[in-house]
Amino acid sequence: MGASVVFNSGGISVLDYRCSMGPADRPFIESHRSYSIAYVRKGGFGLLAGGKQHDLVTGSLLVGYPGDEYMCTHEHHACGDECLSFQFSPEFVDSLGGAQAWRIGAMAPVAEVMVLGELAQASARGDSDVGLDEVGQVLSRRFIQIHSNSRAQSKPVSAADRRRAVEAALWIDENCHEDIALERVARAAGLSPFHFLRVFSKALGVTPHQYLVRSRLRRAARLLAGKERSVTDIALDVGFADLSNFVRSFHRAAGVPPSRFGTARISK
Repeated sequence: MGASVVFNSGGISVLDYRCSMGPADRPFIESHRSYSIAYVRKGGFGLLAGGKQHDLVTGSLLVGYPGDEYMCTHEHHACGDECLSFQFSPEFVDSLGGAQAWRIGAMAPVAEVMVLGELAQASARGDSDVGLDEVGQVLSRRFIQIHSNSRAQSKPVSAADRRRAVEAALWIDENCHEDIALERVARAAGLSPFHFLRVFSKALGVTPHQYLVRSRLRRAARLLAGKERSVTDIALDVGFADLSNFVRSFHRAAGVPPSRFGTARISK
């Protein structure tokens, strides 16, 4: 596991984590040093935390509470994974309230979180004028809001079904710019569409279609925060056939229209 500090100021610091562990490597127990939210920007891995099993894919969050133990596993794939981790001081978390939310271990991919994660990546690369401290503040507040509104209950999933779901999510994220039908992904996973929909949703907390749309928004955010390109071109490139649908979906996730993303202050 390699880690480098990319930002450190006041109550927020940001670290870039890169892990090359795979199925042949033995997992080990770690403990969180601070309140943290790690955005999975590449790959995927398993997580054992608080007596629960989670499967994290691109766009998921690994959430930490100081002193809590966890263990990352890599039995499903060996492509490596990368995270951008925001770490917060106790004083900052106290100002937000809801400290117990930081004990959930992980959060499934959510559109607004994936968009913020890509804005954070752009900021870390120097491609956006939005500061990492600002993104960290918004991300932490959105996390608390989403957690407060969520009533989803985790359900047991077999190891084989977890593997199918993670592999399917990796495939969807890689090919999200294409026209992807449920039947196509289900066939690749070796399951009927109905069974695949149930397995994917139980394992990852989102439906395949939700993950597809969120992957497209994540990719759009990366493009919008980078080189100068038209919104229409980006919408088509990431897989949206309808520009108005893209603008509406992106605005709902980011809090600003695509034309202002990466240049204006993001809403809090």
